[in-house]
Amino acid sequence: MFDPYTGAEAAGGSALARPVAARLGLEPPRYCTQCGRRMIVQIAPDGWWARCSRHGTIDSSLLEQR
Repeated sequence: MFDPYTGAEAAGGSALARPVAARLGLEPPRYCTQCGRRMIVQIAPDGWWARCSRHGTIDSSLLEQR
């Protein structure tokens, strides 16, 4: 597993220092959580989407449904 905001490998529950905007929910993820690759991110007035070349696309509307 990788941190979606820093790309650092998440080691067994250790706390990672995240940017303030990410902690406030104002920043979309920039890295794939499965492989750690940098994603293509598009921000729109009503949300955002991010695409990993290997693992596909995630969308802000998908996260709001949870």
